Amino acid sequence: MSVFSSENFRNHQQIIFCHDVDSGLKAIIAIHDTTLGPALGGCRFWNYADDDAALQDALRLSRGMTYKAAMAGLAYGGGKAVIMADPKIGKSAAIFEAFGGFVDGLGGRYITAEDVGTAPADMEIVHRATRHVAGIADGGAGDGDPSPATAWGVYHGLRATVRARFGRDDLTGLHVAVQGLGHVGQYLARDLAAAGARLTVTDLDQGRLDWAREELGAEVVAPEAIYDVAAEVFAPNALGAILNDDTITRLKVGAVAGSANNQLADDRHGAALADRGILYAPDYVINAGGIINISHEGPGYNRRAAMDHCVGIYDTLMEVFGRADREGLPTSEVADRIAEERITRAARRPAPVSLQAAE
Repeated sequence: MSVFSSENFRNHQQIIFCHDVDSGLKAIIAIHDTTLGPALGGCRFWNYADDDAALQDALRLSRGMTYKAAMAGLAYGGGKAVIMADPKIGKSAAIFEAFGGFVDGLGGRYITAEDVGTAPADMEIVHRATRHVAGIADGGAGDGDPSPATAWGVYHGLRATVRARFGRDDLTGLHVAVQGLGHVGQYLARDLAAAGARLTVTDLDQGRLDWAREELGAEVVAPEAIYDVAAEVFAPNALGAILNDDTITRLKVGAVAGSANNQLADDRHGAALADRGILYAPDYVINAGGIINISHEGPGYNRRAAMDHCVGIYDTLMEVFGRADREGLPTSEVADRIAEERITRAARRPAPVSLQAAE
């Protein structure tokens, strides 16, 4: 297993390997950068092929969270946790409590939340062991499930993408190929259908496909066939690395805009999309609704204010698209540059002088 020499390491500040014998917990917490604030990122519960696959996923996802927070203008850094087990059979209260203990041991340097394979109920168990957990319904502090906010942000990000690529604001009749109907994908598909979009969908769960066909009038295709659908927009909402050498050449769309993290298998695939005339909405920009919702948590949580904040993803993406067009660069590279510029500016700000020190 490579750590410091890994291409995904990219100056991570801290990596914690967590093991609890009694519960069977095996997890990795990756903290990428805390310049803007404590590292915030979800806990993924997944049956990885091996330890290295889990590490690389944690490294990539945590870096993406750093950039996501920076692009959303939030006072958080980037982190991520992965628990290595099958989410269908490996979950237990003991595992989540043990994980919460490791999170608590970091003293607030890392704040966890739900992610693929975990749910708000799991985070409630984590909360028994630590207060450093977000996205839970704790005495009115939040609404417990960030998925609707994530989907709402993606919906408005998709609107911006359509505006930039096709010069239209109305989604009526727009054909969107939706990959994945999980928590976020279902909300997004519902929002798109309500706006008059025509949907072609795929998912591994037959019940979700039946719902989309019956409730939204969507056309259903096999999982592998989604890449060959001729549509205006491809909306990936499942796992990452789905934009790669094989799939990009098959796409018959003018834009990619979806909620999945780490959609590009490699950085160079952002340029590959641009070369084919496909406008890419950088994933950590368009899917920031969840972290935006979390930033509103607290005793004065206001769902309407949080959802309105998510609408701002439209303007953020228009900034990325405009700069990419002016500079002749892939949108993925431009988004990275903007995020890095914001972090660098924050790092150069002088630390506040305390009253005691001033005396």
